[in-house]
Amino acid sequence: MTHLWVRAEQRPHEERVGLTPDGAAALIAAGIRVSVEESRTRAIPIDGYRDAGCEIVAENSWPGAPADAIIFGLKELPDDGTPLRHRHIMFGHAYKGQPDGQVLLRRFRAGGGALYDLEYLVDENGRRVAAFGYWAGYAGAAVSLKCWAALKQGRACGPVSTYPGSDALLADIRAALDETALPRPNAIVIGALGRVGSGARDLLGALGVATTDWDMAETAHGGPFPEILDHDLFINAILATPGCPVFVPASAATAPRRLSVIGDVACDPTSEFSPIKVYGRTTSWDAPGLRVHDDPPLEVMAIDNLPSLLPVESSIDYAGQLLPSLLTLDNLDTGVWGRARAAFDQHAPRAGRRRR
Repeated sequence: MTHLWVRAEQRPHEERVGLTPDGAAALIAAGIRVSVEESRTRAIPIDGYRDAGCEIVAENSWPGAPADAIIFGLKELPDDGTPLRHRHIMFGHAYKGQPDGQVLLRRFRAGGGALYDLEYLVDENGRRVAAFGYWAGYAGAAVSLKCWAALKQGRACGPVSTYPGSDALLADIRAALDETALPRPNAIVIGALGRVGSGARDLLGALGVATTDWDMAETAHGGPFPEILDHDLFINAILATPGCPVFVPASAATAPRRLSVIGDVACDPTSEFSPIKVYGRTTSWDAPGLRVHDDPPLEVMAIDNLPSLLPVESSIDYAGQLLPSLLTLDNLDTGVWGRARAAFDQHAPRAGRRRR
């Protein structure tokens, strides 16, 4: 029997989950065994999973799970260097040369496990079958506006935290903008037609922020893109891939510009493919904005788990998208799982690794 083990997230400020109680009930009805770890932070209470028929297990007990269990989480595992012997479903961020990703792949090599990276869970046309993109864009635009409002008041943006829902987030950002007593800024969104861009545009529109919407047609010439510097905010909603043009070169920090806040929702600063060259690390919930130039000021917002600001809405949305694929876990060799495994086999160190 296929055994799915839903682990508790161990990263700070991470309350999301990729499976709802209703989804768990559907998996159990399909003959899949489901174990769910208790969690002190998960936005969806454990009682729903218990009522659905899941086996409830101790928080963070996944390292001792049966060898044939498939461990399912969203964000990073503890960075303790231990070998990984299980098959894991998660966002690995490991296939673009990221230093932390290479460490993760070596752990899989050492333990003989495998990574089914959610970012590479794609259909036959190469399109991701499930993504948090909409809520990443929505929350990313919100925090970028919060940074802009703080900057205009001569201070750094304070810490952010989770919201019970999108209405509460909108109210908070609206209040922050109103405190500036300034007209609304304008923004340019690149990747405007995708999931991330749609979320960003919906948030900006709800708050009366005018947007310039760019997608592939507007960036096909490869740059440079001086128009970006003529906006108050730039929201990057395009995933860094080989051949991605540079939207903001390092020289932009000292160039004449109106631009004061960059919201890098795609947030992959350590990748050589990153289209934003004025910064080199992610930002955090405690310090959302990174000042990269002082006169005039330029800040980058680059939180890499933005949908967690709206953990209930983003979890329900994502879990609904992913469930049809989870229902096919009985066969990991074909379909979306087979393609994800092929990506792992292509990128992981090969020596000493066994296939299961």
